[in-house]
Amino acid sequence: MSARLGNGGDALVAGERRAAWHGDIGAAGWGSGGDGRGGEEDETFQTPHTDTEGNQQIDALPLLLFLATGAAAAAEVDALVSFKSALTVPPAAAPFFATWDAAAADPCGFAGVACGGAGRRVTGVSLPGLNVSTASVPFADLCAALPALATLSLPENSLAGGVGGVAACAALQELNLAFNGFDGAIPDLSPLAKLRKLNVSSNRFAGAFPWASLAAMPDLSVLALGDNPFLAPTDAFPPEVTRLTNLTVLYMSAARIGGAIPPEIGDLVNLVDLELSDNNLTGEIPPEIARLTNLTQLELYNNSLRGGLPAGFGKLTKLQYFDASQNRLTGTLAVLGSLKRLVSLQLFFNYFTGGVTPEFGDFKELVNLSLYNNNLTGELPRSLGSWAQFNFIDVSTNALSGPIPPDMRKQGTMLKLLMLENNFSGGIPATYASCKTLVRFRVSKNNLSGNVPEGLWALPNVNVMDLAGNHFTGTIGDGIGNATAMTNLLLAGNRFTGAIPPSIGNAASLEIMDVSGNELSGEMPESIGRLSRLNSLNIEANGIGGAIPASLGSCSALSALNFSRNKLAGAIPAELGNLPRLNFLDVSGNELTGAVPASFAALKLSYLNLSDNRLTGPVPEALAISAYGDSFIGNPGLKRRRAEAEAAGALGSGGAKLFAKKGSWDIKSFRVLAFDEREIIEGVRDENLIGSGGSGNVYRVKLGSGAVVAVKHVTRARAAAAAASAAAKARRTASVRCREFDSEVGTLSAIQHVNVVKLLCSITSEDGAASLLVRHDIAVGAARGLEYLHHGCDRPILHRDVNSSNILLDESFKPRLADFGLAKILSGSAAVDSSAGVVAGTLGYMAPEYVHVEGDREERRVQLRCGAAGAGDGGPAMVPAECGGESRDLVDWVSRRLQHQFIHLLKGKKTEILEKSRDETDKPHLDAGCTC
Repeated sequence: MSARLGNGGDALVAGERRAAWHGDIGAAGWGSGGDGRGGEEDETFQTPHTDTEGNQQIDALPLLLFLATGAAAAAEVDALVSFKSALTVPPAAAPFFATWDAAAADPCGFAGVACGGAGRRVTGVSLPGLNVSTASVPFADLCAALPALATLSLPENSLAGGVGGVAACAALQELNLAFNGFDGAIPDLSPLAKLRKLNVSSNRFAGAFPWASLAAMPDLSVLALGDNPFLAPTDAFPPEVTRLTNLTVLYMSAARIGGAIPPEIGDLVNLVDLELSDNNLTGEIPPEIARLTNLTQLELYNNSLRGGLPAGFGKLTKLQYFDASQNRLTGTLAVLGSLKRLVSLQLFFNYFTGGVTPEFGDFKELVNLSLYNNNLTGELPRSLGSWAQFNFIDVSTNALSGPIPPDMRKQGTMLKLLMLENNFSGGIPATYASCKTLVRFRVSKNNLSGNVPEGLWALPNVNVMDLAGNHFTGTIGDGIGNATAMTNLLLAGNRFTGAIPPSIGNAASLEIMDVSGNELSGEMPESIGRLSRLNSLNIEANGIGGAIPASLGSCSALSALNFSRNKLAGAIPAELGNLPRLNFLDVSGNELTGAVPASFAALKLSYLNLSDNRLTGPVPEALAISAYGDSFIGNPGLKRRRAEAEAAGALGSGGAKLFAKKGSWDIKSFRVLAFDEREIIEGVRDENLIGSGGSGNVYRVKLGSGAVVAVKHVTRARAAAAAASAAAKARRTASVRCREFDSEVGTLSAIQHVNVVKLLCSITSEDGAASLLVRHDIAVGAARGLEYLHHGCDRPILHRDVNSSNILLDESFKPRLADFGLAKILSGSAAVDSSAGVVAGTLGYMAPEYVHVEGDREERRVQLRCGAAGAGDGGPAMVPAECGGESRDLVDWVSRRLQHQFIHLLKGKKTEILEKSRDETDKPHLDAGCTC
């Protein structure tokens, strides 16, 4: 919504109005006394004169008029003071109300109050952006006490309750209740026939908007009711709106408006600002919109509009801000060539084709250009962005080619250059090396080449430098140490040579560094240990030699290290075992020698690979488990315990055959064991059964050593039957691993208490995976559970760690949300607990916005949910680095990919995703991750 409907605009208008009203009062002869009684007013209202008989008289009528006016003023003071007493006023707003004195003769000196007319009555109350709060505003009392009230402006506060009484303010010309927490139904507003400006946007109103009331307001020039997510949806565009021919501002974004934009929209020829975003609009943009030649702002994003931009669109020559992103628009951008006054153009996530017309290079006021995720081709105009204070371009994920325009930073205001996933070629223009305002520079996955300009490495404000997937050569510049704001350095898949410069240790903000797949050599600098915020370091597939710096043990934030396929030598530093957050470690394919550090026993790794080195000695006992079975191969000098065995076909002469087939068993030990899996498997027989339940049976097994253990066998008979039934519908078969088993293992293995059962080990055999249809049902069930947590509870709950291992399944594969260890309960108000903004959860399932978008926390909760749904096969959700582009999230990325893929399928072009399944049973599963 434009700023003119916000706090700033209201404050300015109110200030001007107060000055005008006080000027009128002074001209009426009230004098300078200011208290309503002194100065010249005695002469004005009580002038003595002589009657026909020579007697002096004082006119009674002016005196009575004065007394009546004084009584009315007192009533207005009482009403306003009573209103103020109902408010909770924060300390910052207390000075504003210092003039609201209950002893005042009239309220005309109150801050935010305006008076006018011969009776000096209150005509305006304006309290914008004070953050005052109350559970209920006494609208009816205010309206009764202030009959001349023409302006009531209360935006950007924390006011709540209903607004039913406001319809009694019959003299109102301007009503602004925006950015509060008002709820309930909006009443019939037809008594407000004089209304010219109505702004009730950004509240919590529910039910149907009283569209019929608009017929009583022929002079309405501003109608703003957007951002009310609980309004009743409409199936069609309200016809009452298109009859308000005096409208200059129409803001109905996120108002649940459906249907097509009607041709009658062209009748609103006075419109300057038209905003219909975040609705359910369908159909094409009507050609009649070209009649709105006064438009400066047009917002249509996030609807389901289709077709091309209408032919007459170029007539909107005053248009400055145009956003039709996230629709299904097609055709070319040629019609936009005549819109020379554009300041911001956003058309991302559509299906536009053709090129960016040369006229774009002549847009002398253009500041922002966002066209990512379309099908655009050709070159960008060389002069693009060179005229105005250009600061943002995102044309990622198209098929654009040619060079990067050199002068987009000409005015020294460039903030973000995002051109990834195209076919751009040539080098990076040297002009960008001096662009010290740059915050993000992302040109990955193109055909760019040559050396990177030296100054680019040293830009002081860049936080993301993404050059991955190109053909760049040369070295990483020593100036990298001056890039003190850089958090992400992404150089993978190029041809960089030389060593990583020691100055890298001065890039103190660095969190992610990926230089994999280059031709780097030399040794890793010891200074890298100074990067205290470093979370992920990937140097895979280079020619880096020397020792692994022991200083890395000081990088306490590290969670992922990939040093594989290099020429690293010497011993693995024991200091790596002190990294508390390390989750991924791969040093395979090097020339490392010595023993596996005993300190590694303390690590909690989900992935470990030390293979294909020259390591010797014993494997630490804590690592000698089947989870790391392939982690040590290719090290002939290592002595390791192999946990491999096959189950017997018939496990004893007297018992039933519980394991009918031979297979490979995976044992994961949590204590030092004096037995192997064969002893356990042979003991699981009918005569040893001591109990059973919904999820499995419990057996008493006596080991060869004489010790007795309890064995829980998670039965799959019932679950397998359910899965088989679902799979039959999908024309596929699959046996399913019960995830409840994994959850129980994970819980018990982390607990040590004298009164809690001690878990010695787990033994599993993987037979397959659930059908996609079953996984779809699991994802939908999990989404319903989260919907209840967010909206069904009196106090909303944020789970904050929704991943596949925290969604348990019963024997019928019904999902149950579990593990609320990171959960947060929100307060009853709209505000989110400040601690809920802390990054928490499991890597791979977090919302990518935690990394690169300062987004709304509600969106983050939804995206966490969708990440888990998309990981229904047990693998993690896609991490942000794979999403590509900018200003987008995981859900948008998957949604658009999925949409494109199924469109291609209809055209007979099978995609990789569907090649694997041979039918469309993938689609419900994938949709579940995109539509929650």
